[in-house]
Amino acid sequence: MTRLLNWLLALGPTNAVALRIVKGASNRTRHLMIRSVYLGVLMVLVVISLLGPGGSMKDLAQRGASAFTLISYGQVAAICLLTPIFMGGAIAQESNRKTWEILLTTPLTSLQIILGNVCGRLFFVMVLLVAIFPLFIVTQIFGGVRGESVVASLQISFVVALVMGSIAIALSVFRNAGKRGIFIFYVAVVLYLAATFALDRVSREPIAVGSNTQWTTVWTPLNPFLTLESVLLTNRYRPQGFSQSESGVFRRLWLGDPLQAQLYLSLVVAFVFIVYATLRVRLIGTRTEVVSTWWSRLAHHLNLKNQRTARHVWQNPIAWWEVNLRLATPLARFMRWGFLFCGCVLGAALLGLHYGGVLNTLALRTFLAAVVISEVLLAVLLAVGVSATAVSREREDGSLDLLLTTPIQPGAYLSGKLRGLITVLWPMIAVPSITLLLGALYVLSNGLGAGDITTLELVETTQMNVPFVLPIAASVFPFVLTAFLAFVVMTGLSWSIKSNGVIGGTVGALGIIVSVMTTIGLCGAASGGSIAFVGPMLNCLSPLNLVVATVSPAQAIPASMQLQSGLTMSFLWGATLSVALYVGFTFGIHAAIKRTFMMTVRRLSGLK
Repeated sequence: MTRLLNWLLALGPTNAVALRIVKGASNRTRHLMIRSVYLGVLMVLVVISLLGPGGSMKDLAQRGASAFTLISYGQVAAICLLTPIFMGGAIAQESNRKTWEILLTTPLTSLQIILGNVCGRLFFVMVLLVAIFPLFIVTQIFGGVRGESVVASLQISFVVALVMGSIAIALSVFRNAGKRGIFIFYVAVVLYLAATFALDRVSREPIAVGSNTQWTTVWTPLNPFLTLESVLLTNRYRPQGFSQSESGVFRRLWLGDPLQAQLYLSLVVAFVFIVYATLRVRLIGTRTEVVSTWWSRLAHHLNLKNQRTARHVWQNPIAWWEVNLRLATPLARFMRWGFLFCGCVLGAALLGLHYGGVLNTLALRTFLAAVVISEVLLAVLLAVGVSATAVSREREDGSLDLLLTTPIQPGAYLSGKLRGLITVLWPMIAVPSITLLLGALYVLSNGLGAGDITTLELVETTQMNVPFVLPIAASVFPFVLTAFLAFVVMTGLSWSIKSNGVIGGTVGALGIIVSVMTTIGLCGAASGGSIAFVGPMLNCLSPLNLVVATVSPAQAIPASMQLQSGLTMSFLWGATLSVALYVGFTFGIHAAIKRTFMMTVRRLSGLK
C-alpha cells in the first residue's frame, strides 16, 4: 500500500519535475507581477461594479450580482490569456532537445515527466483561482450571488486551464514547436471561441413565443463563456429540462446540464493529450535530422550554377530584411496570401448566402460580427507576436551583434522594423477592412436590389430600421486599424529591445496592449452609447468597439442613432482623432527608444 501511495504521489505532489518548476518559477519577479496585476485588476473591477446610486439592500444585491458576473467573465478570459503564458515555458524551453533528453536519462517514467510538467505549470494558475476566491466571498455579502455559482465559476476556470495546459504539454514534445507555440495557442483559442459563439447565437430558440429567455444549444458545453452564461444568466439563457423517459442520457446531460457536460468533455480531452504526450516523449531521443528533399537539392544545384536572380534591396535595408525574413519560406507566403483569399471569400460568401435567402439579416449580422472581431484579434495578436520577437530573436541568434557594427543608426533601424512589420501584416489589416467595406457596399446597393438589409430594433425609446452594417463606420475602420496596429508594433518593439528573451518581451507587450484595449473598450462601451455625437468618437478609439458600432449600432451608440444628425461627422472626427492619437504615440515611443537604444542594446548584448 505504501509503495502504491508513493507512486501516486510521484505523479503529482512529490514529482521532481513539478517541484523543480514550482520552486524555480516562484522566485521569479515576472510571475509575481503577473499574479499581482491580475488580482489588482479584478479588485478594481469589483469596486467599480459596486459603485452606483441607491443604498437599499436590493440595490446592493443587484450590484453584487453584477460584480460577480463581471469578475467571472473576466476570470475566464484572464485564464485563457494567462495559461499559455505560464505554459509557454513548456513550449519554449522544454521543447529544446537537450532539456528533454536530460529528463529522459533520469529514473522518471514518461508519465511522471508529462504529469510533472502539467502539475507544475498549472500550479500557478491554481494560485490565481485561490487568490480570487476572497473576492467572490465579498460579492456574496451583498446578496444576489449563490454559492453554487461561485463553485461553477471556479470549475469552468479550472477545466479551461487544464485543457489548455495539456495541449501545451502535448505541443512541447515536438522539437519544432519552438517559441511560436504560444501564438498558435492564441490563434486557435480566438477562432474556436468565435466560431462556437456565432453558431450558438444563430441556433438559439426561445422557450416560448415572445419570450426573451432562450434554451441552451449543442454548442453551449463547447464554449466556457456560453457555459458560464447558462449558469449565471438563467433569466435569459436556460438549460433545457428533460424527464427521465423523454430523452437519452447523453442528450439530458449535454442540453440539460452544460456545466457537467463541459467538465466531462474537458477531462476526456486533457486525458487524450496527456496520453499522447506520454507515448511520444520517448521518441525525442531517437529523432534524427531530416534528410534533404528533392526541392532542397534542386535549389542547391541552382545556387551552384549561379542561376539565382539578384534581389533589389529597398532604401531601408532593415525593412527589406524583415519582410524577406518573415516570408522566406513558401509556407509563410502561402499562409499570408491564403489568409487574405479565405477571409475575402468568407465575407463575400456570407453576403451571398444572405442574397440567396439562406441567412436572414439578424444571422448575417451575428456571423459578420464574429468573423470580423476574430480577424481583428488575430491581427493584434500576430502584431504583438512578430514585434515582440523582432529584436530579441536577433539578440538570441547573434545577428544583432553584427548589425551593431554597421553604419545603420537607431532611428533608421527602428523605422525599418516598423515599416517591414506593417508590410508583413497588411493582409491582416486588409481582410477585416475588405469584409466591412463589402458589407457597406451591399447596404448602399440595397442588397444588390433584393432589399432586406435592415432589422427593426428598439433604439432607446424609438423603433428604427437599422442596417446590418453602418457604411460610414465601415469606411473609417481601415484607417483606425492601421494606426492602432502601428502602435501595437512599436510597443512590441520597445519590449523586445529591453527584454533579454522572447517570452519576456511577449508577456510585457501583450500585457500593455490588453490593458489598453480593455480600458478603452470598457470606457467606450459605458459612455459611448449614452452620449450623442461623442459616442461614435469614443468608439473609434478601439478597433473592437468600432466593429461593434459598425455591425450593431443600435446597441453600441443608441443615443447617436436616435438623433442621426451629425453621425457622419462624428465618425470622421473620431477616426481622425484616433489616427492622430495612435500615430503620435507611435512616434513618441520611437523617439524614446531611439534615445536609449544603444545603451539598452549594448547592455543586453551577448545574452541568449
